[in-house]
Amino acid sequence: MTEPLSEHTADVIVVGAGPAGSTTAYYLAKAGLDVLLLEKTAFPREKVCGDGLTPRATKQLVSMGIDISEEAGWLRNKGLRIIGGGVRLQLDWPDLASYPDYGLVRKRDDFDEQLARQAQKAGARLHERCNVGAPIIDDRTGRITGVHAKLGEDKTPVTFHAPLVVAADGNSTRLSLAMGLHRREDRPMGVAVRTYFTSPRHDDDYLESWLELWDRRGAQDRLLPGYGWIFGMGDGTSNVGLGVLNTSAAFKELDWREILKAWCASMPEDWGYTPENMTMPIRGAALPMAFNRQPHYTRGLLLVGDAGGLVNPFNGEGIAYAMESGQIAADVIVQAHARATPAQRELALHDYPKTLKEVYGGYYTLGRAFVKLIGNPKVMKIATQRGLTHPMLMKFTLKMLANLTDPRGGDAMDRIINGLSKVAPKA
Repeated sequence: MTEPLSEHTADVIVVGAGPAGSTTAYYLAKAGLDVLLLEKTAFPREKVCGDGLTPRATKQLVSMGIDISEEAGWLRNKGLRIIGGGVRLQLDWPDLASYPDYGLVRKRDDFDEQLARQAQKAGARLHERCNVGAPIIDDRTGRITGVHAKLGEDKTPVTFHAPLVVAADGNSTRLSLAMGLHRREDRPMGVAVRTYFTSPRHDDDYLESWLELWDRRGAQDRLLPGYGWIFGMGDGTSNVGLGVLNTSAAFKELDWREILKAWCASMPEDWGYTPENMTMPIRGAALPMAFNRQPHYTRGLLLVGDAGGLVNPFNGEGIAYAMESGQIAADVIVQAHARATPAQRELALHDYPKTLKEVYGGYYTLGRAFVKLIGNPKVMKIATQRGLTHPMLMKFTLKMLANLTDPRGGDAMDRIINGLSKVAPKA
């Protein structure tokens, strides 16, 4: 490992110790680079999330050497139960060479801490309660060369220096904004709202997704563009929430916390999704989708996870893509670090956005088309009523929505999905 020049200097600074930042820091440290991982809060800390992990995210945890056994507190799930159009369909995760056949459930406060500690074990230097402010920019080159921050309880001003900085500071990504990278308005945004209830359904071994989200509070029932979820946590509670898209006129005008309360009130009473059983307040968070902030590399700054809009527009999943983009970014940085000249390093770093587009661009373009379609209530109604009665079609849809295919030697469904992703524009 490279010896730190000083406590506040490193090869790479990673801002944010969520799944994207901690994964980036883990792989960088494992490759021998000196990494500063700066987290604004202290662990454990809460984040708004469904807490359900698909096999895609599970694969990333396995790669990082995380103990995902039930004894270590992880709850496994077999697949997805889809409810809509009067139909209830239970689909197992596909049997693939590339991904495990099970998902996991874990609360985010605990989940994020495990990843951050794994990065620390690999050699990353983690600073908690480190609130990063403005970037330090070289006037001559316009490159980022570090960050200003306030450290600890007493908010001591400090500066950290590194030739490369990774923005893993989530959807709000103040660092990217300070570097002039603004959100693309032509990309979909989602909102997730969720809470927890004590419930007898806490040990469900399927993630449950309700494709029809009805607002029944007015004179006329309204079908909303999004879905509801119920994920058993295995600890006596269920995580119950909504994922909603900004593709409809209803998006801005509705109070989604109230919609969640109304939706929960429509559930069977014995499930326990009632106000007196609520163990946490309803909280919401934005879901930045489909590369909604670009470029993913510029002037010494790389964007990973939510900061780069890597949420899957098909299903709102962010953790798998946060971790995958972190691993891709780390690989690129490690290669760039070994180059002899600034020009060669820059050439290597520009491979990061190209790789992201190659891996996700076509698939996200398909997702954006899907989001536009289901923003139309009529299309959503037909899709749920007719699609759910065809198990083979739904098996295909599950693979498509969860991005679970074998890239080599897969079945006909895999080949169709992979083919569509390859020919779609990689914007």
